[in-house]
Amino acid sequence: MLGGAMYAWERAFKRKDGSIPWWAKLGAVSFALFAIVATIGTGSAVQSAAMTGIIESNFPGIPTWAIALVITILVSLVIFGGVKTVSNVCEKLVPFMAIAYTVGCFVIMAYNWEYIAPAFALIFECAFTAKAAFGGAVGSGIMVALQFGCARGLFSNESGLGSAPIVAAAAATKNPARQALVAMTGTFWSTVVICAITGIVLISTMLAHPGIVEGGSIKEGAALASAAFATIPYLGTPILVIGMVSFAYSTILGWSYYGNRCATYLFGRKAIRPYQILYVLVGFLGAIGVGDVVWTVSDIGNALMAVPNIIMVLLLSGMIARETKHYVYEDHLDEAYEEEIPVIDAK
Repeated sequence: MLGGAMYAWERAFKRKDGSIPWWAKLGAVSFALFAIVATIGTGSAVQSAAMTGIIESNFPGIPTWAIALVITILVSLVIFGGVKTVSNVCEKLVPFMAIAYTVGCFVIMAYNWEYIAPAFALIFECAFTAKAAFGGAVGSGIMVALQFGCARGLFSNESGLGSAPIVAAAAATKNPARQALVAMTGTFWSTVVICAITGIVLISTMLAHPGIVEGGSIKEGAALASAAFATIPYLGTPILVIGMVSFAYSTILGWSYYGNRCATYLFGRKAIRPYQILYVLVGFLGAIGVGDVVWTVSDIGNALMAVPNIIMVLLLSGMIARETKHYVYEDHLDEAYEEEIPVIDAK
């Protein structure tokens, strides 16, 4: 099945004679183009860099180029195998990584149980004290907070990007509303559950082990997570490495599917192989380290991708309300959806 904002733009605003208004076509094309940029940055380069970072933090003797080469080979084996291969790998990998990482987090919280309440208190204290308010009101503090908050929020849960419908369209379901209800839980699990647990784990660990704070500067990213999981004897580091590498690897594969569908929409099936090659090459560059430019490109790509999607959602808000009322509030979730859906052979 084919889906995503580019097809929604075309189908929702199609005229009775079958023609598509130029502005709807512009919205569809711009979304697909920006989505390709976002997939290459967010899905390939950043995730490859994350995999390299977590491995280097725990196995510093391995050369960066060797890690990058292994990542590239593993990604290529699956991506060039086609959509079904990507789906099969992610289907087996995602439950395993989620369980392993979550169990590890709960074990750390059990070790640091007396610091859980102080961790919550510290979060609210830092968020709502006069110092925080004053710092945000002076200079560009509030702008920086908004910028990074929105950017990392988009990066974490993809809310508003329009990426999730691309893969949701491939699901076997009776009607769009059923799949929408399932897809919307993704934000809850990624942000409210996983990110919240991670935050509590890191803060409680820093309170329990002040030595993690070095010279007044807190470790960031992979190094901080490694320090937290290292507090679990024997199993902590392996759990973190396997969990985080699995998270990043499955994300690389998933975002390659997004880009695959967008490239197909814009240029036809002939564009799939060139896109895959570009995707893998950029991932290699991200893995060997190209500085903050990776994050900058990803943030810009995500923002540009979100704009046409959010505009479309606002324009269709009335239709969304009617469909929600019909399927959800009037209890028609078991009703079959009869309209023809665009299809492409999954290779």
